[in-house]
Amino acid sequence: MDKFLIVGLGNVGTEYDMTRHNAGFIVLDAFAKASNIVFADKRYGFVGETTLKGRKLLLLKPSTYMNLSGNAVRYWLNKENIDQSRLLVISDDVALPIGQFRLKASGSNGGHNGLGHIQQLIGQQYARLRMGIGNDYPQGMQVDYVLGRFTDEQLQQMQPAIDLGVEIIKSFVLAGIDTTMNQYNKLGKGKECQTKPE
Repeated sequence: MDKFLIVGLGNVGTEYDMTRHNAGFIVLDAFAKASNIVFADKRYGFVGETTLKGRKLLLLKPSTYMNLSGNAVRYWLNKENIDQSRLLVISDDVALPIGQFRLKASGSNGGHNGLGHIQQLIGQQYARLRMGIGNDYPQGMQVDYVLGRFTDEQLQQMQPAIDLGVEIIKSFVLAGIDTTMNQYNKLGKGKECQTKPE
């Protein structure tokens, strides 16, 4: 059976619940909720499992804190013998407005500490879904902003992107990264993403 590792990045602990830096957790939780998946506390993270049309999905929320996310990703790739081409990492991104997203097959970490640590340990060749959290903060206040909680209005703005994130995970597993990028990246760029279809 083909196996996939889907990783949502964030920080564990109630003080980090629904913070902007936990956008990866939020998308993974939405996917888990839609599929009735329960996470178990395991080595380096909270892990859930499901199958999708004959493929096995391992969902991972690292418990290493953001800056050491690579430890969890590398451990579970190796433990489950999952090929890196079947890894999808979901993270927040201040370079994208709230409600937008971008799926890429590989690339730089864009200054993101979680992606940076993963890159240190396994390289740049892995798919990543970057969820926009905006950058509406004064100079020098980025840390406070990303570790702050979404407002209700921001969560509303993000909801269509979160819903599409759930669909992107399924498409990545069933159709592959190239097809999924072609299909979804155009939806992540603006108004289509911010208004739900009727």
